[in-house]
Amino acid sequence: MTKFVLKRIVALVPVVIGISFIIFAIMDLTPGEPARLILGPYASQSDVETFNQTMGIEGNFWERYFEYMKGVISGDFGISYRTQNDVLAELAARIPCTLILATGAAAIMVLIGIPVGIVSAIKQYSILDYCSMFMALLFTSIPGFWLGIMLMLLFSLQLGLLPATGVESWQSYILPCITLAAAFVASLIRITRSSMLEVIRQDYIKTAYAKGASEKRVVLRHVLRNAMLPVVTVIGINFAIMMGGAIVTESVFALPGVGTLLITSVRMKDIPVVMAVVMFVAVVIGIINLIVDLAYAYIDPRIKTKYSARKRGK
Repeated sequence: MTKFVLKRIVALVPVVIGISFIIFAIMDLTPGEPARLILGPYASQSDVETFNQTMGIEGNFWERYFEYMKGVISGDFGISYRTQNDVLAELAARIPCTLILATGAAAIMVLIGIPVGIVSAIKQYSILDYCSMFMALLFTSIPGFWLGIMLMLLFSLQLGLLPATGVESWQSYILPCITLAAAFVASLIRITRSSMLEVIRQDYIKTAYAKGASEKRVVLRHVLRNAMLPVVTVIGINFAIMMGGAIVTESVFALPGVGTLLITSVRMKDIPVVMAVVMFVAVVIGIINLIVDLAYAYIDPRIKTKYSARKRGK
């Protein structure tokens, strides 16, 4: 298993390098100069040249890219064009907000999505099943920014129960977490239901009932565990999207997270910050995929047995 983990970590390196090259090329091809965007349209040519020399924005594309990657290898991600601060320090200051938001939304997704999906599968074609599927379709169709605005109007402006924007206390994360989790809850309900229904129809489930096992034991021990593989996959993918794609939610609620940092940096063509954020998201997605693969072996021992048998065969 250790060898498998090391292989996955090593395989992540060329992926991050490839992503860094693509993003650097896209940022280089976008119109506008960082100096003009940051200093303003009325900055003199001498000010622009001084800014470019200070920030190291000189030379052709390949020279700048290899110079940047040389710094990354040594642990230096550069200085932000916009704030003149260390890029890693700026990113580190934004990660906790995004991590809290993503973790809270993931908790809501799991605590609601899996139980509702299980009940919907067990009570197929019942009122509960129809209601859960309707709600899943509804929340999948609602845009995140609209849901966030409606929640702010109701709970902040009308009822005055929760803060609308910014980070004042832990209560400031309630509405953003609900907004971010809504669509993912809907997808998890649907995948849990379909996976449970597929397993319920298997012969060994009928055998378990025939042996006198209770419905609770059959559902929790036999059906749910065998139906968890696609569910775990969806949870992992959704959490990765939450970590890297909470841009809309953070913008609506004015949260100082990684998403708002990325949007601001793209607008100002702050290439070092954009590169650091994208590579951070790529590494997070790679680590989450690795954790999901390791979870497979725990949930389904057959996967671990196949890996061990393949290893012995070599």
